[in-house]
Amino acid sequence: MQFCVLRVASNKEDRVREALSRKVKIEGLETQVGRILVPVERVRQMKEGRRRDTDRKKFPGYVFIELELTKEGMVPDNVWFTIKDTDGVGDFIGSNNKPSPMTTAEVDKMLEEAKAADEGGPTLQTAYKKGDRIKVTEGPFINFEGDVDEIIPDKGMVRIIATIFGRATPLELEYWQIEKL
Repeated sequence: MQFCVLRVASNKEDRVREALSRKVKIEGLETQVGRILVPVERVRQMKEGRRRDTDRKKFPGYVFIELELTKEGMVPDNVWFTIKDTDGVGDFIGSNNKPSPMTTAEVDKMLEEAKAADEGGPTLQTAYKKGDRIKVTEGPFINFEGDVDEIIPDKGMVRIIATIFGRATPLELEYWQIEKL
């Protein structure tokens, strides 16, 4: 079996995956259709002063499906009609109605990233990067200004360099305690 990339309607990736899985079982196509994947990563964000962990799709608008292709590299007709009949499904990535299978290196990388995302904690998503000019909005250093020196994702902290009493002082603050200038 080889992984192929299926275009789907945006924000319907999970629904398409579930519908395809259900249809494959009903039609008895388990020998021709393998895994159906929507790779996601766990992201930590701050909204309205609250920390939220959410899943973000790594490839919005795409579903990865493992298929047994014919000798000509085509999707078998019974599988094609089952997939095409699913609401929200577009077409396979490829040319001349022939899907282009992913290389083993691409598949290995995708599966490795998906496994790492499942095992690891959420990654920190911030609007800050090194060198950004910021202002402290909460805590004992409120209203001080500085520059972002480092982002510490595993702690959810940002190290800034602020000038306090004429000296450059490093401060470690949580990313919700600062804002961009």
